[in-house]
Amino acid sequence: GGDWFEAKYIPNALIIHIGDQIEILSNGKYKAVLHRTTVAKDKARMSWPVFLEPPGELVVGPLPHLIKKDNPPKFKAKKFEDYMYCKLNRLPQ
Repeated sequence: GGDWFEAKYIPNALIIHIGDQIEILSNGKYKAVLHRTTVAKDKARMSWPVFLEPPGELVVGPLPHLIKKDNPPKFKAKKFEDYMYCKLNRLPQ
């Protein structure tokens, strides 16, 4: 719904943010998240960004079984390298 929520601290746990590709594959059912954080000055915090990407030639788009007459594709299928070029250069997708 566009609201922010707090990810509760769980000792020794990982918080994993799903990215744009899961949003595209799910045809928008799962939303990519923006990462924002606040830091407690009296506690240690560690961030470890890891990015996983498909091969550049792979065509990424909504999964066909999620496309229906009442749920048309919300994203255009395209090669991952073209998607990343547009994203990095802030071009329309």
